[in-house]
Amino acid sequence: MAFKNGYTQIYTGDGKGKTTASLGLALRAAGAGLKVYIAQFIKSGDYSEIRALARFADRITVEQFGLGRFIKGKPAPEDVAAAQKGLAAVRSALASGRYKVVIMEEGNVAALCGLFPVDAILEIMAQKPGDVELVVTGRGADARVIDRADLVTEMKAVKHYYQAGVAARTGIEK
Repeated sequence: MAFKNGYTQIYTGDGKGKTTASLGLALRAAGAGLKVYIAQFIKSGDYSEIRALARFADRITVEQFGLGRFIKGKPAPEDVAAAQKGLAAVRSALASGRYKVVIMEEGNVAALCGLFPVDAILEIMAQKPGDVELVVTGRGADARVIDRADLVTEMKAVKHYYQAGVAARTGIEK
């Protein structure tokens, strides 16, 4: 089962829901019989979504290419190396013909933090096969990425309980 035209989707903005939207798309695609590849930049470790998606291991592949730390200033060489592995994995997933949906989770943030240049995302967008859906999530999407994308959704923060001191909760935010 496949579709003829794959597009590039960007989920960005300062509001909650970018990763959640991409994971919802992954579940929908898997339910339709499509194979999905998710590269998580920045994140590392046992997040709730990793445990849930393991149930769909025959259709959804998730790999983490972050070291699980907040990046301030110039990223450490190990962070850059992990992100480069992630870019190579995304390119491989796109070229393999195996996956019909490829998600670069926090790809925009990785570029914003300097883990790789925005040009790397633009090159991946240009190399995307015509029958593959590419999704790039994360706040701070570069204007050039937005311009080249087929669909851009900006999540806007209107009100959030973080502002009242509520920490990230397992199963809801992590």
